[in-house]
Amino acid sequence: MNQQFFDRKIRHLFFIALGLSLALFLSLFPGFPALGQQGTIPSFKSNTAPVILDGRRIFKVSSSQEFPALERAEMIENKLQQAVRSPDPITVTVRDNNTLPTIWLNDGYLLTVTERDSETGNDVWEQADRWKREIQYAVNRAQQERSLQFLQVAILRSALILICAMLTHWAIGKLWEKYLRRILEAFLPSENDVSQKQQKKQHRSVDVFLNLTLSSVRLGLWFAVFIYIANQFPVTRQWSYQVGGTIVTTLTSDIFSLDNNSYSIPDILVLLLLLWALIFTAKVLEDVLRSRILEATGISRGAQEVVAVIIRYSLICIGSLVLLQVWGLNLSSLTILASALGVGIGFGFQDIAKNFGSGLVLLFERPIQAGDFIEVGEYQGIVERVGARSTVIKTLDQISIIVPNSRFLETELINWDHDNSLSGLRLPVGIAYGSDVEKVKDSLLDVAKANPDVLTIPSPQVLFKGFGDSSLDFELRVWTRHPERQVVIKSDLYYEIEAMLRKRNIEIPFPQRDLHVRGSMPLELSPELKALLSKLISPS
Repeated sequence: MNQQFFDRKIRHLFFIALGLSLALFLSLFPGFPALGQQGTIPSFKSNTAPVILDGRRIFKVSSSQEFPALERAEMIENKLQQAVRSPDPITVTVRDNNTLPTIWLNDGYLLTVTERDSETGNDVWEQADRWKREIQYAVNRAQQERSLQFLQVAILRSALILICAMLTHWAIGKLWEKYLRRILEAFLPSENDVSQKQQKKQHRSVDVFLNLTLSSVRLGLWFAVFIYIANQFPVTRQWSYQVGGTIVTTLTSDIFSLDNNSYSIPDILVLLLLLWALIFTAKVLEDVLRSRILEATGISRGAQEVVAVIIRYSLICIGSLVLLQVWGLNLSSLTILASALGVGIGFGFQDIAKNFGSGLVLLFERPIQAGDFIEVGEYQGIVERVGARSTVIKTLDQISIIVPNSRFLETELINWDHDNSLSGLRLPVGIAYGSDVEKVKDSLLDVAKANPDVLTIPSPQVLFKGFGDSSLDFELRVWTRHPERQVVIKSDLYYEIEAMLRKRNIEIPFPQRDLHVRGSMPLELSPELKALLSKLISPS
């Protein structure tokens, strides 16, 4: 299990936990389900409008000849609010007024039920009688919630909810730290498989994941508690309804139209979620296809990579077209958008388009494949993956180099494994003058034949390259099937060559220069120095 695999799993687990947190938040949030039943705040153009009392919908009214639906609903709400503020009991009655039923609160007129207000299957009198019962229940409950006893119980209930929320906040932290951390650390590789630096990086990823998910769950918990407490009191419940209705109206309102269809923010979010699920599913299917099916066929690793990448991007393209059609978007309306996008790609995304086209050429012509040992520019390593835009090379130092695909087609590329992994290695060797050249040749061949990475066919060769300034120049040529190990193979051969030459008393020279001076050099000595030299030279 490598670091990239682990980080990918961490990201997937984070998205799953975030989705669960969102589901928990929606299940605990009473405002949005209520809004879904009550409907959003209507505009003046709506044919119907809900009548709201203390944040609860009672019924819907239609527009009349004198007033639009929203204005009519506001007048009814104002009369209901004035009535429930009074401590006196309220009796709702239905009276006849010019063949149309009217609803009264005690002796105060509330509304007239018209034919437009009648629901399917009910006449105006049946509708009026139904609304009478609903209004009676609503005003009785509103008066009860304004009593001192109810407020005391609501405050006590809110305090208990706050205490439970604090305990839950603390318990969630302990649960996340104790159990979820153990589950995630079970995915970590053992200490023997990775270095200490990688272990620190993996544990840091786990900490980030735990902190993000814990914060999301706690935020959802406290938001749900806040909404729950706000719905305990008439005034705050009404504020909650108005704020929530405004948010829902903003989110569900159409932001743009395309092909005679209007789309809102939730529509766009649903499309993005479906596209993300499509890309994720295509990636999972690619991994399964490569590891389970293509590997069992016995084809080369490069061919497996080509087939897997083509299938993945084909699924993404076809699935995107299907999702757009199901979403209600006519693809013929995207012609102008596609033309503009093509111009944008031609001018603003030339490098991306060039690399993408180069990636297609590499996938189909296959000058390089996954597993090949290549050398491009100053980089040398094994091809890990050939993508649509870039290629990943793993160097001999185990460093991943991401190279744009266009570079492989624009510059010279050395592929040691192209068509055949047989590769030749050249090792220059200098021998001192006066050495037995046949003995040198046999020594080099013996070293080459003893190395397990050197092939016997083609057989190793020793070439006498010429006479150097201070050495006889030889070259040992060997062949191997492991070009990616050429540095190690050369090092092993040089170790053995030095030991073999020393064992057989063959000298390896070092560069040296002889200086010859012609003529005499005038040298003047002082009288004192001449006297001293004469004294030292003369016999005692």
